[in-house]
Amino acid sequence: MTDTNKPKSGSYYSAQELLTRYPEIKTAELLICDTNGVLRGKRADITSLDKIIQSGINLPLSVFALDISGETVEETGLGMETGDADGICQVVPGSLTVVPWRSPHRAQLQLTMTELDGEPFEGDPRTVLNKVLDRFRADGLKPVVALEMEFYLVDRERDSQGKPQPLFSPVTGERLSCSQVYSIVELEDYAPFLAEIARSCTAQGIPADGAVKEYAPGQFEINLDHTDDPLLGCDQTVMLKRLIREVAKRHNYTATFMAKPYPQHAGNGMHIHTSVLDKDGNNIFACDENPENQPKLRNAIAGLADTMREAMLLFAPNANSFRRFREGSYAPTNRAWGYNNRTTGLRIPATLGDASRIEHRVAGADVNPYLLTAAVLAGIHHGLSKELEPEPITVGNAYEQVESDLPLTWNSAMKKFSAAKVLPDYLGKSFVKMFHAIKRQEYAQFNAEITALEYEWYLRNI
Repeated sequence: MTDTNKPKSGSYYSAQELLTRYPEIKTAELLICDTNGVLRGKRADITSLDKIIQSGINLPLSVFALDISGETVEETGLGMETGDADGICQVVPGSLTVVPWRSPHRAQLQLTMTELDGEPFEGDPRTVLNKVLDRFRADGLKPVVALEMEFYLVDRERDSQGKPQPLFSPVTGERLSCSQVYSIVELEDYAPFLAEIARSCTAQGIPADGAVKEYAPGQFEINLDHTDDPLLGCDQTVMLKRLIREVAKRHNYTATFMAKPYPQHAGNGMHIHTSVLDKDGNNIFACDENPENQPKLRNAIAGLADTMREAMLLFAPNANSFRRFREGSYAPTNRAWGYNNRTTGLRIPATLGDASRIEHRVAGADVNPYLLTAAVLAGIHHGLSKELEPEPITVGNAYEQVESDLPLTWNSAMKKFSAAKVLPDYLGKSFVKMFHAIKRQEYAQFNAEITALEYEWYLRNI
């Protein structure tokens, strides 16, 4: 397998450079992204930084067997069965940077897990993505990706029922209630928060491309620049999510990437734009007029449609994820494709030529970015290698024309994933088994809870 620890670009430092510029740093945050996209790790004294960079640190392999509540899922085989054995977390070279929202500043490093013999650990989502990238490298191809994230800012105080509630406007003092999509006024109202996001991104070398006011009160979108290094793009996405949460705290907000925090408002999506370069750097999806006439683009679309059902658990990994899928909500419930059409799950944006690409619009913002990217690229490679042909392009409202055959419940998505035919070959059979075990345990725990609505409906009336 190709080394996952290749150097990165951006505002990163050697240990000496960082401490020369920020002599007040006393601690370093060592971060690894678990299966659910939650950051785990340790805090270390800065005096041990050189040793950590050289040798890594030990953590249990079971860090990738944790459910969303942080409990080890024994069915993964990574807990008691193996004595909760350690692996070695190696530093991702070039990931050393400053944590600008801390006072005094801290250092930050990203980690990736290896076995004791130095081989990449196949349960690490970063390794899973790299396995897929190896398939492209073997064919002399290079994927280009750009990720877009939506999130809500919500009041730090819950309502009387424990539910999230919109913020009070920092300008009017009134609680937000209107969507105001693309509103410049609301962007200005939250200018101090967005400005600190921009400054922190610059300090950490995260190429965030501005902010957009989205479809609901307190909802925003921040996009990352496209990159031909999908591992780096996902590293930056994970760090951007952390950055947004931490800066929000400093402004007395809570930032959430939950897929559907409000039943009456739009959900949070994570769209991924993808193209593929050949060995000469040419975009193999490039087309000047009709995307239907581009054979490689058609093959890729067909591969994505063919794998979408079995990949749905990666695009919608949580109980709440499936509340986002509603007709007419711009959260696609179909495998259709279209040109300049946001009602389709697979959209070809209006910018063609060398910028031709596929926008995959199905996933929520609650996904693990490495696993989302791995699943999308696996679908594309599958379509290209098999020269698959897609269904006819959809023109107009796909909700009215295309009957969904996606698994749109958590349980049905788990069943499709466990019976997957294509993905195990790309992601690894052991990873597919492990991920399914984690989600199965979460599903059982979720369904064991009795909701307030059940008590309201049934306690006295039946």
